[in-house]
Amino acid sequence: MADRRIGRWGAVLTVIIVERAKPGLRGQLTRWMLEVRAGVFVGTLSARVRVKLWALVCRRNYTGGSLLLYRSPNEQGFMVETHGDTSRSIVDMEGLLLVRRPLEGA
Repeated sequence: MADRRIGRWGAVLTVIIVERAKPGLRGQLTRWMLEVRAGVFVGTLSARVRVKLWALVCRRNYTGGSLLLYRSPNEQGFMVETHGDTSRSIVDMEGLLLVRRPLEGA
């Protein structure tokens, strides 16, 4: 059986989540990724394609929030980036990424 692992510079699993995105942006993302649920896109992308798609999302989803997850050589094994108005924020605590939720009723 052939070794199917992707090399250090190859394509990796990427997840992009968009909230309140226009149908045109969602359509452009489906050219490269699968929309497994409304606003949740999953695909195996090279770093170059991931960077270009994320720039497109940041440019075109100015009314909503966006989140990008991808593999990274850190302690957790992944990186998280956000853009726009998301309901949660990502906090870096000594190299570990944590999710901060807003207080209920605040």
